[in-house]
Amino acid sequence: MAKKQILIICGEPSGELHASALASAIKKLNPEIKISGVGSSLLAQAGAEIIYDTKGLSVMGFFDVLKKLPRFFILKNLILEKVRAGKFDAIILVDFSGFNLRLAKAINNRIPTIYYVSPQVWASRTGRVKTIKKYIRKMIVLFEFEKEFYRKQGVDADCVGHALLDIVRPGIEKDELLHKLSFAKNRPVIALLPGSRKQEIKKILPVMLRAGQLIHKKINAQFVIAKPNQTSWGIYDRIIKKFNIEVKFVEGKTYDALNIADFALVCSGTAVLEAAIMQKPFLIIYKMGLLNYLSYRPQVKIPYIGIVNIVAGKKIIPEFIQFNASPEKISAKALEILSNRVELERMRSELSAVKSSLGQPGAATRAAKIVVDFLKT
Repeated sequence: MAKKQILIICGEPSGELHASALASAIKKLNPEIKISGVGSSLLAQAGAEIIYDTKGLSVMGFFDVLKKLPRFFILKNLILEKVRAGKFDAIILVDFSGFNLRLAKAINNRIPTIYYVSPQVWASRTGRVKTIKKYIRKMIVLFEFEKEFYRKQGVDADCVGHALLDIVRPGIEKDELLHKLSFAKNRPVIALLPGSRKQEIKKILPVMLRAGQLIHKKINAQFVIAKPNQTSWGIYDRIIKKFNIEVKFVEGKTYDALNIADFALVCSGTAVLEAAIMQKPFLIIYKMGLLNYLSYRPQVKIPYIGIVNIVAGKKIIPEFIQFNASPEKISAKALEILSNRVELERMRSELSAVKSSLGQPGAATRAAKIVVDFLKT
């Protein structure tokens, strides 16, 4: 019998975390399955043969998509060419919905297509469910409420829990990192997580740094920025030199940065869930270009954007979005919470409940078993 071959497609760092964990788990269950990947170094380390490197491909907003359209067309044509050649037995799309749903439509059921890490169709642009129902054979989702949503829409969906439960843990001891950064143990540490996309960092990091200046005036805090491996140092250098604030960097070790922190300012996205799993009190911040925001906002049908608030069904973490994301408001709220032990404990307790709702560790293994069983049929 010929070896089974699958193609895993992701386009952003957060999706690649899930894709690489899935690829690794598939290889453990069945080493004979050949995995090709559209991704980057993480997916390659998990055993996938990279057919297209997605470094620098992630986008934020309609106008950023326009700039990178040529790359998207090249990638789409490359994948379709391989599909027509009969190279794969199945394709697994991971997050990256703007590209992946269009690709699924173009593949048009030529080969079985699985979607892992659902687009947030329950939050905005619900019409995409029709595309999923027509072109996706199997949905593998992270949250129970997503499974119920899809079942009501007549879509085959299985919930495996969240793979971050297996990933989110510090790599070094807290005291060791404090020493490496020359941080004082008796001064508060605030972690800044301004996102992984260049456009996010350019919009959100200046807000965080200015808020940090205001916080520092009151409580003499120390600041650490969690820098993803794939982002350029130049982006940070150009921004930080405009602010009179001392910051240290931790590269590729977000969980270590959170581990030493007493509080965090976090860009809305995967990092929100990472901070929640580590049960660190934090604020959610998000800002995008005005035209992108004006085109995106009317499509949002839910009251919150932070996934912890969505999962909890209420606002457990304050959100500072777009026009509300002012350094003055952010710093005032951070100082208010930091000075209130009861509020800090409430946050930790609520975050613990969110973590418990994510299921048990082993999500990638459960997803891999679904994929392997799917290939057998």
